[in-house]
Amino acid sequence: MSAQVEEHGHDDHGHHHKETFITKYIFSMDHKMIAKQYLITGLIMGVIGVAMSIMMRMQIAWPEESNPIFEALLGKWAPDGVMSADIYLALVTIHGTIMVFFVLTAGLSGTFSNLLIPLQIGARDMASGFLNMVSYWLFFVSSVIMVCSFFVEAGPAAAGWTIYPPLSALPMAQGGSGLGMTMWLVSMAIFIASSLLGSLNYVVTVINLRTKGMSMTRLPLTIWAFFVTAIIGIISFPVLLSAALLLIMDRSFGTSFFLSDIFIQGEVLHYQGGSPVLFEHLFWFLGHPEVYIVLLPALGITSEIIATNSRKPIFGYRAMIASIIAIAFLSTIVWGHHMFISGMNPFLGSVFTFTTLLIAIPSAVKSFNYITTLWKGNLQMNPAMLFSIGLVSTFITGGLTGIILGDSALDINVHDTYFVIAHFHLVMGISALYGFFAGVYHWFPKMFGRMLNKNLGYVHFWVTAVCAYGVFFPMHFIGMAGLPRRYYTNTNFPLFDDLASVNVVITLFAIVGAIFQLVFIYNFFSSIFYGKKAEQNPWRSNTLEWTTPVEHVHGNWPGAIPHVYRWSYDYSKPGHDEDFVPQNVPLKEGEEELQH
Repeated sequence: MSAQVEEHGHDDHGHHHKETFITKYIFSMDHKMIAKQYLITGLIMGVIGVAMSIMMRMQIAWPEESNPIFEALLGKWAPDGVMSADIYLALVTIHGTIMVFFVLTAGLSGTFSNLLIPLQIGARDMASGFLNMVSYWLFFVSSVIMVCSFFVEAGPAAAGWTIYPPLSALPMAQGGSGLGMTMWLVSMAIFIASSLLGSLNYVVTVINLRTKGMSMTRLPLTIWAFFVTAIIGIISFPVLLSAALLLIMDRSFGTSFFLSDIFIQGEVLHYQGGSPVLFEHLFWFLGHPEVYIVLLPALGITSEIIATNSRKPIFGYRAMIASIIAIAFLSTIVWGHHMFISGMNPFLGSVFTFTTLLIAIPSAVKSFNYITTLWKGNLQMNPAMLFSIGLVSTFITGGLTGIILGDSALDINVHDTYFVIAHFHLVMGISALYGFFAGVYHWFPKMFGRMLNKNLGYVHFWVTAVCAYGVFFPMHFIGMAGLPRRYYTNTNFPLFDDLASVNVVITLFAIVGAIFQLVFIYNFFSSIFYGKKAEQNPWRSNTLEWTTPVEHVHGNWPGAIPHVYRWSYDYSKPGHDEDFVPQNVPLKEGEEELQH
């Protein structure tokens, strides 16, 4: 199935006229520039999302205390510096939405799929540069609308990031159910359109534009991860789009898909026949695959970095591919574990318990294969490698607590407590962020032609690693003690008074961790201009992207596209002088390709 791509139209479409600033940096169709646009937009959204989480943590740690920061940032929503209950739920909603969709989904898939797919498969560009550009600008517009919704007079969307009806379906329910909620839905509809265009482009590019010799079993695991992630997105994102459109109809056109028997201040509304649980099904049919849309690219990046920096072939290449495909399939049939306490039939609950626990098997395969690749390797402990190892750690830690939440009998006790927050932030938030950081540290030379400061990278990793566990490890215990999530204060419950000091410790770790992300931001932007100039292959890596020149050319390779003769992980192969053999190096006489 390996497609042969020789010099065709892609080769010279960047050379027929001089590029202006606008065509090069704004409306670019070059996948490398679009990757940078996604990356920098994702970083800006990440700063906003983290700032919101810090305000939430400060409110939980010191409730009802006046805080001048709240008054400065939240204005009328924090009179005299005391945060209102409404804005707290709005912060939860917008923080969750920004981090899950606009930072992790776009920051990982948008950035690294765009950067690496053409470079690692040996293609001049994406299958459609124009659709790629449109995909980014739709993402940008949806980001702007989401941020603008925070400045609506009646308040931003406030129904939790899962936007369950009736809070999200009745514009009159509360301030945050009005225009802010409408903007949330419009923003998400545009975001989904962006994701679908991007995903279709990625799939078509991987299938059709691989260079000569690049069979599917010679693809780097990064490409497998991006490819399967795009397929999951194509399957599951339209379901959330349908849920959003039906919700808009309930809000604006008098339908009742998700509403039934609603009373407001004793008055019976005209809605009947709908079901809010139907919305839960539609939302979580995307919501659970979304975990892996975020996580699989991070795991693919980690596979590449661990193999490169262990100077060893990745252990169990075909098992890793099988586990990616198994995770993708299973992720679409486990959504019900989010709904164990929604009145679900107990037999159906046991079915979802079974499929949920089953997904632990391919996840464990990946974890064991990472550890086995590291075992007795010649480890190069650069920042990218540290973040990759950190991902393996948090993936295992978060995965273990998932076994508890995936069991319908055990889940009832900790559902909607801080235990759930601890679990999904570790397994989805921190693990995916570690993958994101690892990818930036590893491919920064490819994107910008310069090196990041390694010492600042070490500081960034160690403080982030300590603070991440400092924040989310204690949350498991306050969750098991019953502390509910999304409450803006727990002072009305004497039962939880003993947990107040734990919340202060968690918040202090969160503040320190957030401040030290500024080290990364400084390192990133200063290195773009002042970093040490990169050599062509600084990590001595095998994959094709390191065969392109440091100076970017539109079309990636100035001459012919290299042909591929071997898989991506020929590290420390006997019979070679170097401990790496790039994929475009022909096999020696009598040399066998590794059976992987």
